[in-house]
Parts: sequence; C-alpha cells; structure tokens
Amino acid sequence: MTTHRAFRWPSLLTESGRGIAFGGDYNPDQWPEETLDEDIRLMGEAGVNVVSLAIFSWDKIEPVEGAFTFEWLDHVIDRLGRAGIAVDLASATAAAPLWLYESHPEVLPVDRYGHTVNAGSRQSWQPTSPVFKEYALRLCRKLAEHYKDNPYVTAWHMGNEYGWNNRYDYSDNALAAFRTWCEAKYGTIDALNEAWGTAFWSQHVNSFDEVLLPRHMGGDAMVNPSQQLDYERFGNDMLLDFYKAERDAIEQICPDKPFTTNFMVSTDQCVMNYAKWADEVDFVSNDHYFHEGESHLDELACSDALMDSLALGKPWYVMEHSTSAVQWKPLNTRKRAGELMRDSLAHVAMGADAICFFQWRQSKSGAEAFHSAMLPHAGADSKVFRGVCELGKALKTLSDAGLQGTELERAGTAILFSAESEWATRSETLPSMKLNHWHDVRDWYRAFLDAGTRADIMPLKYDWSDYKTVVLPTVLMLSAVDTRRLADFAAAGGRVVVGYATGLIDENFHTWLGGYPGAGNGLLRDMLGIRGEEFNILGSGVEGEPEAIRLGAGGEVALEDAAALNGATTRLWQNDVTVTGDRTQVLAMYAGEEADEWELDGMAAVTRNPYGAGEAYFVGCDLDVADLTKLIRTYLAAPAQSQQSQANTDVLHTVRKSADAAFDFYLPRGKKEVELQGVEGEPVVLFQTERGEENGSYTVRRNGVLVVRR
Repeated sequence: MTTHRAFRWPSLLTESGRGIAFGGDYNPDQWPEETLDEDIRLMGEAGVNVVSLAIFSWDKIEPVEGAFTFEWLDHVIDRLGRAGIAVDLASATAAAPLWLYESHPEVLPVDRYGHTVNAGSRQSWQPTSPVFKEYALRLCRKLAEHYKDNPYVTAWHMGNEYGWNNRYDYSDNALAAFRTWCEAKYGTIDALNEAWGTAFWSQHVNSFDEVLLPRHMGGDAMVNPSQQLDYERFGNDMLLDFYKAERDAIEQICPDKPFTTNFMVSTDQCVMNYAKWADEVDFVSNDHYFHEGESHLDELACSDALMDSLALGKPWYVMEHSTSAVQWKPLNTRKRAGELMRDSLAHVAMGADAICFFQWRQSKSGAEAFHSAMLPHAGADSKVFRGVCELGKALKTLSDAGLQGTELERAGTAILFSAESEWATRSETLPSMKLNHWHDVRDWYRAFLDAGTRADIMPLKYDWSDYKTVVLPTVLMLSAVDTRRLADFAAAGGRVVVGYATGLIDENFHTWLGGYPGAGNGLLRDMLGIRGEEFNILGSGVEGEPEAIRLGAGGEVALEDAAALNGATTRLWQNDVTVTGDRTQVLAMYAGEEADEWELDGMAAVTRNPYGAGEAYFVGCDLDVADLTKLIRTYLAAPAQSQQSQANTDVLHTVRKSADAAFDFYLPRGKKEVELQGVEGEPVVLFQTERGEENGSYTVRRNGVLVVRR
C-alpha cells in the first residue's frame, strides 16, 4: 500500500560506522568562538557522537545576498569530525535572513483574514512562492557543492519541522497553486463540483479560475467541509513538494548520503499526513515532546508506535526531545529524577536507534532561552548534565551489546490512524465538535496496555492484512476501497473493531447514505449487522439533561462475560441503532434512567457480528480508558505476543529482535516500583533497578528501566 525510498541509515564516525546515535541540535553560531573548545570537550565527556548543524544558520552562511561564507562552518565541522562527532547537516532554510524579506516581502505568508504574516520567526515564507524557492534551492546547491565530499557530514537534514508556522497560507501564490492542484486532482470542473457538493449554498464554480481558498468568511460562517479537506491536503502536498525540491537539489550533487526531515508526531499534534512524507525520506525521524501528567509514558509509546510503522519497522531517529521542561506550553513542567533516562530509553524500546535533543547548549537569549538543553544554564555541574552523561554511557552499553539495527517486535493488533480523519474531526460541521481521532487512538492504545497486551499504530493506507485484529477509533472518513479492504480482512478470518464515529463520510466529506455507519454504500453496516438512524450527543452543564448514560449487560452474552461492560459510562456520543443481522450479538446496551430519558433504554450499544471467517465489533458510543480496558480483556484479548508476554500491566514491555538476539525492555508505567519474576536473559541496563536473589527477579523503581538480552 506504500512505496518508500530505500532505507539508508547515516553512519557514525566509529570504526565500523555503527552504533546508537546520541547528540542534539548544535548552534555554535550563537556563541563566541572560544565556547567551541568547551563544547567539544563536554560532548566527549557525555558520549555525544552526532549533532545536527546549521538548522537556523542561513544568515550566517549568506549574510548578504549572494555572498556565501563557509569558513566558520568548515571550522566547526572539522573540529567536530576530528573529535569523532558526525554531522547531520541542515539545508538551513527553516528561517530565512531578514535581508531576504526586506528585498522580497512578497514571500511572506498570508493568514485566513488576509493579514501578512510578518518576518522574525521561523518559516515565515510561502511554500508556493517561486521567489523564495529560488533563493532556498540556490542555498541548497551551494551547501551540497561545498560539503559533498566532506567525510564528517554523514546525513542531510532538510528544513526543520515543515509546517510549524506556514502550514496554512492564503496568499495569491497559494490560491494559484491550489487551483492547479485541484485541476490536477479532478481533471474537470464538473468532477470538482460533484466532490465539493457545490449545489449547496450556491457554490457552483464554472472553471478552475473561480476556485477559492477557504479564507475567513465572517462571523460564524461555516466553511464547505469538502473544500476545507482538500485545502488541508493541498497544504500538506505543497510543503512536501518543497521538501522534495530541496532534497532533489542536494541529491543531484551529493547522492551518496541519506536524507531526512524531522516530523512532529505526538498525540497532541500530527501536523502533516506523515504516511505520505515517510515515503520520501531515507530514514524516518521525529521530534517528540512529552505530555505532562500520568499519561506521560503511555503517550510517548503511542506516538512512537506510529513512528515505528511509518519507518516500516526499520530503526528511526529521535531528532528532538527535551532533557526537561520546554518553554512553549501553557504549563511547562520539568522532568522528575530518572525521566531523562527513562524517556530516552523508552524511545529506544519502541524502535529508535538515535536519541537526540533540542539542543546541546541552552541558549542565553531568544525565544527558546528557557527550553531545557543537554548543557543547561547551570553548566556541567548540574543534575541535567550528569543525567545526559549517564544516558550516553547507557546508549554505548546498548550499542556494544548489539542492539543497533534490531527491530521492534510487532503486536497482534493494529489501531488504524488516518491523518485525513484527524483533519475531518476538526470540522465545525459535525454532530459534535468534541471529536478527536488521534486522542481516541491514544485512549485505545492505553487501554490495550491496561489489558495486559500491546497494540501497534498503523496508518490506514498501509498494509495491515497480517494483523489478527484492527481497531478503527473515530476513523470518520472511509472510502469504498478501504471499506472493502476491511470486509476482505474480516472475511478472511480477521477481527474488525469499529468505533462510534467511524465510516460516516467518504473521501470527499460526503455522508454515506442509507443509515449509519454507511461506508462502502452500506458494506460497513452489513459487516456489523446494525443500522443507525441518529446520533445522541450529550454535553455537560445542560440544565435538566443527563450528562452521562450507563451501559448494562447485553442479552446474548455468556454469563461469565455479562458483567464486562455493566456500569460502563458514555458521556459524548451514542448511536441510535437497530440490530439487523440474524447472528448479531448485543454485548452491551444502554440502560437506566438516563438512557430512558433519551429513549435509548435497551438499545444496543456494543455488538459483535460474524462475517465470513472473521467477526466485526461495533462500539457504538464513547468509552473511557477503564471501560475500553474491560471490553478488550473480555472480548479482544490476544495470545502472548512473545516468549515473555505483557503480563504485568504496570510495566511497558517491548522486544527488539534480530536473527541473533532479542532485547527485552521493561519500564514501569506508574509511580510504583514493580517486582518482576522469571525474566530470561542477561541484564544489559539496570537503571534504578535492583537484581533480586532469585534468578530472573528484579525490582524496578519509579522511572527505572531494565533491559535484558536473550
């Protein structure tokens, strides 16, 4: 279902070129020359073996138009290389110099209100500006020509976090490009009118020259959701095209070194359709910043599960994360003792072979001065830097043990993620504006962990046919093709679990007809054996109305399963459904006074239907993590994934394997220390972990990590 560029991993400057990469963004141009000596000495002390260089250095490389100065960068790269530190060299285009904006203000983006976005931050440029592209590609070619044979430059880092500040551009250049994009996609204006449903609100367009961007329309006006969805796709594609233009400009001159760009994947953001972007990099890399609160580790693992799938199971790169607090959130919590190590090794446990931070030395000025770094304001005599050095030693130990290049063992369940469904759930034209596909993916992921197993996160467009179970949480948009894939999967013996707001619209944001969920012209309904007519939407604080509805046991479940969802609670969305299948089982129904108030009492809430050699479940309402966990334990529990199953729900357990060895990672998920028994293999890393007297027994304290090699 996807075609990646060939996997190429950047070499280190070790004798073999192998090892786990460790380092971060390095910005020596922010500091006086004499700082370089101290930096290299301390990098050696910490075990740093790679840095990302020149990400925001365009004005240092080209201080005035057409005058390129590489001497300073040559000096830094040479000093780093001689110290055994490889360079991931940036295209330096993420932040343009002010002289370019002064000379060409027409490259600045425009917001949806028609206001020009001013210079002075990152990515203050239009992806569709031919003027900006000319300057950016000239810089790329100059860098490639100068460093194509430099042995210390082992990878190219294109741009930086594409879309951070210019994901949405409403300029005239963007309008012209959008019209061209629409014509290429639809071919005829009649096809576009059909796809956008322009018969509604007199929006028919007579030619592609009449196509508009979804700019601000005043008041609470609602954008045509089909048009908005295509604009989202267009914005993704324009930035991807820009990335490819930069990559290709360098690759024509320097084809022998791998290319990447850093994605932005956490469950609070997934800016682009990274399933498309992953096709265009030689190795996948990501910037992940932790989510504060009790879900910290689970959220990290959920995001990384998607990264592992984007990498097609090959090792991937953590290009940025933080040693402690950041400075850009409303609440900037610091990391507790051990979390610097725990988070880093959790990324490794989920398939990463590179652990890098933003940034090496904490800035003394600028917008990110209070963003934590490997070498903090307090200097080398600090808890953070001592933690960085401890991490460097642990990664070296794992490298020496042969971890690098091993791959994460797959789970038996895939939770399907769709960037386009995530975009669609943000629409203000839906029955509820509280839908969030990515957060529902995260809740299901956590529920599988709580149920004693682990799931993978797989892009919908990828091939998930080898899994035993697939789960679709709020996959609002399903095409006829993808619905057929699901049906064929179930017919062949697979298990399909369909969430409460899944399969309501097609790829053009047209509602499937005939009853909900209507995806595939009713094929999804046939699979599930149910038919919905309406949605019941709840909200808090509505006077005189229930804020939640309870579930009771279904009428056709085994006695031992009858209590599984009895007392479960739904607070947002309930489907008003009729059971249509002859063999459909009702596993739970709406029950009680609140259900009766909304005329749902006794109506099916969760169902199971045989389909071919497999089965299809319908979870017709939102459930919290605890209730999803009960559902999974009772109906979706899978056999052990490996020799050592996720038996202890207080521990995140993953396995990385090669033909020669397996590495088991154990990380406590909560605040309690955990006791492990019967662990096979020799310990490689014991962080905040004590080995017991009995063979295979360990005590892993809060934020601790145990890694054993089998």
